[in-house]
Amino acid sequence: MRLGIVGLGRMGARLAQAAIEHGHGVVGYDPGASAAKALVDEGLVLAASLEDLIDKLPSPRIVLIYIPHGDPTERMCEQLRALASAGDVVADGGNSHWEDSRRRHREFAREGIRFLDIGTSGGLWGARYGACFMAGGDSEGYALIEPLLLDLAFDERATLYVGPPGSGHFVKLIHNAIEFGMVQSIAEGAELLMRSDFEVDLPAVFENWNHGSVIRSWLVELMSEGLRQNPDLSRLSTYVEDTGEVKWVLRWALERDIPSPVVSDSQQALMSYRDLDAPAAKAVALLRHGFGGHPVHERTEQLARS
Repeated sequence: MRLGIVGLGRMGARLAQAAIEHGHGVVGYDPGASAAKALVDEGLVLAASLEDLIDKLPSPRIVLIYIPHGDPTERMCEQLRALASAGDVVADGGNSHWEDSRRRHREFAREGIRFLDIGTSGGLWGARYGACFMAGGDSEGYALIEPLLLDLAFDERATLYVGPPGSGHFVKLIHNAIEFGMVQSIAEGAELLMRSDFEVDLPAVFENWNHGSVIRSWLVELMSEGLRQNPDLSRLSTYVEDTGEVKWVLRWALERDIPSPVVSDSQQALMSYRDLDAPAAKAVALLRHGFGGHPVHERTEQLARS
């Protein structure tokens, strides 16, 4: 398969590498990612413009978008609607709001273009070595792109056609809400251990828990690795990056009187961590850096902002 990837940042570049290794031809475009030039040696065809990317793809074209949600994705979709042809497949793999994805599906459909909203999980490791995909939107478009997703997925169960437009992104954002609660719980556990009367080897404890315990998981593994690499948490800032998607889920739940106390509390904690010197905050930052590459700030940066 020959496909296009728009956005060659942390996720897009790794997915491009994985696709190339599976024998796919990849045309990439990202004017802001200088690192993309290094992928040319691995077989990436670098497009000079979005028009150039479209010209380099056979029909029906398959174009994956991996850029920040909001205005960047909106502008990119507008450009692709004008450049793509009927029968082409455009898939947004970012964390867009599901209502935006529903609208974009209708807008692309008027041009005969198949639009998919594909939630992508697995973080940076998953993008490179096997991700989890949740797809919503045009079913015929999904049939065209499924062989590619199966190659890029962790295993055959890690790609799923969820259903109608918006459903892929909705399911992914609920996944992110669950993730918030799990991350918060693990981070609070780390702080409880730090504040106990026992001098324990925290990385060893989390490593132990990840072998046969009830809470074994990739997040527990990342906590062990993060603490091993950052034994002195005092040098870290408590500022935790927040991309905002879980707020969309909470707003949706509140409008329907659906109680979500764990997700709500984890979002509140994330926001409160910007002003407190709490070990749990630093543990959250380490976990989010581990799975998603979100920045971990030095404490001096936080003090400079205050």
